Amino acid sequence: MRVGMIMPRTADDGSAMRTETLAEGARRIEACGYDGVWAFDALNRGFTLPDPLIAVAVAATATRSVEVGTCVLQLGLRNPVETAHRVITTHLVCGDRFTLGVGAGSTRSDFEAFGTPYEERFARFEHSLTTLRELCAGRAIGPVDLTPWEPTLGGPPLLIGAWGNGRWIDRAATEFEGWIGSAVRGGRLAEGAARYKDAGGRRAMATNITVDLTGPDVPLAGGEPFSLVCSPNQVRERLAWLSDVGFDDVVLRTAEHTEDNLSAIRELVP
Repeated sequence: MRVGMIMPRTADDGSAMRTETLAEGARRIEACGYDGVWAFDALNRGFTLPDPLIAVAVAATATRSVEVGTCVLQLGLRNPVETAHRVITTHLVCGDRFTLGVGAGSTRSDFEAFGTPYEERFARFEHSLTTLRELCAGRAIGPVDLTPWEPTLGGPPLLIGAWGNGRWIDRAATEFEGWIGSAVRGGRLAEGAARYKDAGGRRAMATNITVDLTGPDVPLAGGEPFSLVCSPNQVRERLAWLSDVGFDDVVLRTAEHTEDNLSAIRELVP
């Protein structure tokens, strides 16, 4: 099982991020043996996260070989042409280490911040995804032709983030390079993974998994978010379950990005 880590959103002492936080955080994640450095996309929720494409570009320049990516960029929020331009530029900076996870978005406050109708998120996602693929492939859409640089032609690998929408899970398996299921809907992970693999999917990723090795050992209820807030022994058991139901990758998040904590977590992933 491949294991990635979400980039830090605070400095080591818990204070606000500093100029060096993103770069140093990415370097530390790679040094501790993780397979990927990932950025999440959220805003207008009472805390600040870095712009995911900028964060990914910083991670790529600060590391040597680790995969870098988004899990996920909310396509339904943004202008699709402007997003495609930013994706092409990020791809140029990151090279073939860049993986783009995208989704429709699911949090109403994010859409309110952009002045984008929440109810139109799935239609906007489909339109934006088509636009992104066409422009990254070097094909014009009406008057728009972004003329991608040669190393970026075709675009980065695309992973589709979807919780319980069977149509998008099926499309992730047949048209794209992978599927991302969020641990926030823990009760749907096994169902989604089974559907994805039955449809022929190759890369199933469980993301947004909170880790705290000082947490209590209690059974996970079916309707609760899937987490690794438990003892190291139970972390191993829960990760083994994710592997058994069909997940190839996990992307974790922790509030403590010290070398000791990152190393302790990494050692628990088979």
